[in-house]
Amino acid sequence: MTNLTLFISLAILVEVLAAFFIAGRTAILKVSESRVEQLRKEETRGVEKLQKVIAEKAKHVAVLQLVALALTSTGGVLLTFVFLKSNLNVNSALIMAIVVVSLLGFIVLGVAPETLGKQKSDQISILTAPISLVIKPVIWPVAQLLVAIGNALTPGKGFKEGPFATAEDLRDLVDQAEQADVIEDEERQMIHSVFELGDTVAREVMVPRTDMVWIEKGKTLRQAISLSLRSGYSRIPVIGDDSDDIVGVVYLKDISRRIFENSEAERSELVEQLMRPAYFVPDSKPADELLRDMQSARVHLAVVIDEYGGTAGLVTIEDILEEIVGEITDEYDTHLPEVNELGPNVYRVSSRIHLDDLAELIDLDLSSDDEGVDTLSGYLAKQLERVPIPGTSIDIEGWEFVAERAAGRRNKIGTILIRKSEVKETE
Repeated sequence: MTNLTLFISLAILVEVLAAFFIAGRTAILKVSESRVEQLRKEETRGVEKLQKVIAEKAKHVAVLQLVALALTSTGGVLLTFVFLKSNLNVNSALIMAIVVVSLLGFIVLGVAPETLGKQKSDQISILTAPISLVIKPVIWPVAQLLVAIGNALTPGKGFKEGPFATAEDLRDLVDQAEQADVIEDEERQMIHSVFELGDTVAREVMVPRTDMVWIEKGKTLRQAISLSLRSGYSRIPVIGDDSDDIVGVVYLKDISRRIFENSEAERSELVEQLMRPAYFVPDSKPADELLRDMQSARVHLAVVIDEYGGTAGLVTIEDILEEIVGEITDEYDTHLPEVNELGPNVYRVSSRIHLDDLAELIDLDLSSDDEGVDTLSGYLAKQLERVPIPGTSIDIEGWEFVAERAAGRRNKIGTILIRKSEVKETE
């Protein structure tokens, strides 16, 4: 074998090895811990070594990248030497070397191993793992030094283990996955919502104090269970002197159990005897931390406190989950027209109807600017000095307003029946 043939053979061998390490790096990048766990349950051979590699994925990826780069450079030098030793002149030899090395680099070292590493990630990562474990003790100190030098030369603080994925990179990957039809648009939005949850604070997801349903601590259990059934809430904050003085939370299941054990308790016992301690959180607490804390404390409802120590509102686990999955509705939620005329001087209207529109509909002397509220539900709450619940009624200028059905997971009043005070028909 001539020297020229030997150099060609070495160049081909080196380039093939470089392609193998590139494919291995790509495969290890794709394999996740959950996938390794699944392979372990399937008793796949060699998964134990792969598990060790995935535990230090960033280091092994850096090692494989450095080895692949070194082999690629070596192959390029060998091919250049081959062309220089041929019968071509120096300029032609260099041009041919650049063309061939570029094409090989793109096809053999770029497209092919990257594609193969993604398509056969399980098999290639398992094949690469033992080799990576062997060379890591030798190569990693060099790679670590190079990463440190790269970070030192890079503006900003850099990364301890090199320029690996950030949250923004992951968001881009999610967008790309949706564009490639790997995931649905709804799934993409949900994943983005998970990232955004860390930037959301409690006051942005809470039910404001003006929309809270509460009960005084001196009320009887019968009054509490009546309020719970009428409002649709199974957990109700208990107040002392005023709505800023929340002293606990009463649970419908506790009341039901107590009344089942002693039927006389519904009239003889008070809410404060059965209430549980309230769980308080600041209104600036990040929603993701709040969700974890509520799960750890095993509480479903938290009272949100503002910077002055007053009650700002309350938040439930469902409120936080809605930030991820969207509005939660049930089978009773239906889309109703804003105004439904049932008969002469009898209307069923949405609780969200604008106060000015209502005044025009039934000729009332009301204005949202004068009252300081925009909707009918807001106006009723202002008049009642508490949130209206089904069955609540009030008379305004000869018209009777009756709060009807609750709507949505928060059980807010959905519709209100309006009729002239002398009109008795309700349907």
